[in-house]
Amino acid sequence: MKKGQVYEGIVECTLFPNKGIVILEDGQKVVVKNVIPGQKISFSVNKIRKGRREGRLLQVLENSPLELEETPCEHFGICGGCTYLSLPYEKQLELKEQQVRELLAPVCEPYQEQRGGRSFLEIFEGVKASPKQSEYRNKMEFSFGDSVKDGPLALGMHKRGSFHDIVTVSGCKIVDQDYSDILWTVLNYFQRKNTPYYHKMRHTGYLRHLLVRKAAKTGEILIDLVTTSQITGEEQDKLLEGMKETLIQLKLQGRIVGILHTQNDSLADAVINQGTRILYGQDYFYEEILDLRFRISAFSFFQTNSLGAEVLYRTVQEYVAEAGDDRVVYDLYSGTGTITQIMAQTARKAIGVEIVEEAVEAAKKNAEMNGLHNCKFVTGDVLKVLEGILEKPDFIVLDPPRDGIHPKALEQIIQYGVDKMVYISCKPTSLARDLVVLQERGYMVERICCVDMFPSTANIETCVLLGRK
Repeated sequence: MKKGQVYEGIVECTLFPNKGIVILEDGQKVVVKNVIPGQKISFSVNKIRKGRREGRLLQVLENSPLELEETPCEHFGICGGCTYLSLPYEKQLELKEQQVRELLAPVCEPYQEQRGGRSFLEIFEGVKASPKQSEYRNKMEFSFGDSVKDGPLALGMHKRGSFHDIVTVSGCKIVDQDYSDILWTVLNYFQRKNTPYYHKMRHTGYLRHLLVRKAAKTGEILIDLVTTSQITGEEQDKLLEGMKETLIQLKLQGRIVGILHTQNDSLADAVINQGTRILYGQDYFYEEILDLRFRISAFSFFQTNSLGAEVLYRTVQEYVAEAGDDRVVYDLYSGTGTITQIMAQTARKAIGVEIVEEAVEAAKKNAEMNGLHNCKFVTGDVLKVLEGILEKPDFIVLDPPRDGIHPKALEQIIQYGVDKMVYISCKPTSLARDLVVLQERGYMVERICCVDMFPSTANIETCVLLGRK
C-alpha cells in the first residue's frame, strides 16, 4: 500500500470521533474519517506511519442500510458540519453510545474488578437525547470566501476536507430560519457592494466571519461582523451603516438586540477579538437555563445547545446531590459560571475558577443578577491559583477544555482528597486518559451518562461521577 493509491471497501465500524475502520480484502485496516458503518466507499491513502494507514474519503459508492432514503439537508456531504444527519436520530444515539462504551469500558472495568465495584454495564447509563434534534444550536460562526477559486462571494461553512472553499449553507438544519435569513441578507448586501473577502493565502481583503448567536428561551439575537482593517474611515462607516440598516429591517422570529463590528488582523483562521464596537443596540443578550438568567457577550463561552445544557446540568445536579447540601463546591474551568451558579443554589459556597478574565467578569455579573451571594469567581489557570483559595472543597466539578486536564493540575485536584467529584467532558478520548490517572490514585467510577448536545454530528458530552474508594 502506497500513498495516493485508491481503494474501495466497506466501513466495518466507527470509533470516536467518527474514525471509520475499513477492512480490505487482504485484511489490511485503514482509518477513514466522516463515514458511517455499512457504507461502501472509495478513498485514497494519504498517510502510512508505524503500521497505521489513513485514507481520505473520495466518494460514498453505496449508502449504509442504516441511513435514511433522503437526507434532510441539500448540503449534506459537501458541508463539513454534520456527519450523522443521514441517520435516523435513534441510530445516531446508538452509534454514539457504542463508541463511548467501547472507549471507556476497557478503562474502567479493570479497576472495578480489582476493587469489587459494579460492572461497566451497571455504571453506564446510556445516552440522554437532546430535547431538540434540529434547529438546536444557539451560535454559528459563518466564514466568508468563495465556493470555487475566484468565484462569487460565499458565506457559510467550509467544504468538507477543504481549507479554502466555502458552502453557502442556506437552510442549515441545526439552526432555525432566522440564521438563514440573516446569512442571506448579509451575503446579498456585500455581493451588491462588491466587498472583497479576506484571502487566507494572500492576506488581502476585508470580510472574514459572521457570528450569530440566538437565545433559545428569550429569542434575543446578537450579530457580529468580523473583518480586517483593510477598509477604514468613511468608506467603512458607510459600508457598516448600510449593513446595519438592512439587518434591522428584517422580519425575524426572534429579536435583534445588538449588531457589532469586530476587527481581526490575525493570520489565524479563527474569530479573534482585536477590538469590537457596537453598531446597534447592545453587545450582549440574555439566555435562561434552569430558571437562572445569563448575560452572554459575543465571545462568552456558553453551551451551544441551550435545551441540551439543561439536560446536562440536571444530570450534574443529580450526581452532586449524593454529596449532601452543606458543602463547598469547586467548579474548575467554570467559563461564564453556569455550573457554579447552579451548584450555589444548594451548596454552602460555590467557587468557580476560569482563566478567561472576560468570562469571570460575566460570571460575577450573572451571579449578582440571579441573587446568588454564595458564589466566588477566581481568574487564573487552575494549575496556578488553586493553592491561593482558602476554602477547601467538599466536592469538585471538572469541565475542562477538549484536551482534558493538565497532568500537574490533575495531581493538585486529587490531593484535595474529596469524597466525590464530577467530570464533564466533550471529548471522551481525553476523559479516558484522565480517568486512568484518577482511578490509579484511588477513585472509582460510580456513574457514567452521556448527553447528546450535538445531534447530527459525531460529538457527545459525557458526565462521570467518581467516588474515593
